[in-house]
Amino acid sequence: MRVFITGSADGLGRLAASSLLGAGHDVVVHVRNADRRTAIADLIDRGAELVVGDLADLSQVRDVAAQANALGPMDAVIHNAGVYSGPSVAAVNVVAPFVLTAAMHRPQRLVYLSSGMHRGGRPFTQVNPFTTGVSLVTYSDSKLFVTTLALAVARLWPDVLSNPVDPGWVPTRMGGSSAPDDLRLGHLTQEWLATSTDADALTTGGYWHHQRRREPHPSARDERFQAGLLDALAEVTGVAIEADGR
Repeated sequence: MRVFITGSADGLGRLAASSLLGAGHDVVVHVRNADRRTAIADLIDRGAELVVGDLADLSQVRDVAAQANALGPMDAVIHNAGVYSGPSVAAVNVVAPFVLTAAMHRPQRLVYLSSGMHRGGRPFTQVNPFTTGVSLVTYSDSKLFVTTLALAVARLWPDVLSNPVDPGWVPTRMGGSSAPDDLRLGHLTQEWLATSTDADALTTGGYWHHQRRREPHPSARDERFQAGLLDALAEVTGVAIEADGR
């Protein structure tokens, strides 16, 4: 399998890339800028290919998609990159995976990093949160939105396995050293959904935590909310995800 992983310089993305390389898969890693190449030099030495671009910058997101497409088809994409706070929460956590989903060649499998905190997210109805100021979208909001994106793609693209994953509260730079969950379990489900031939891994539209289905925020499965989110993202990016579109 050939797997593209965003945000591969550290944390769960780097661990997933290393694990998949060790299992014999072809891996394409991603870093924010050229200075971050040293962080994944060992992965490159082991055979990983590389794309570079800042996912907080829409023009660079488009370029990341173009770089990935130039490398050839991916079997799976793990949308791992994310930030917890600051002005780029909406851009990195939601806009980037939306644009990459729309602009990259369609893979067989898509995995999106959610969080248990998505249950505290706010489903907007009357406002486009991506055009009204960066402070509007919280981390919890962003994870509700990306969960909704994953489930919308599962519905609109039935030929693709699309699933969001809650990796748990794990001891990464984002999670902090005191995080209580198992670090290995934090990236195991993403790898499993991206590459496994287990019957459960070959399903779509699930919300997963440690290889078990859980129920997401009810709004994530609301088709009206899904449509509103996709429309809002299309408005600010100029690309769209439509039923059976390529």
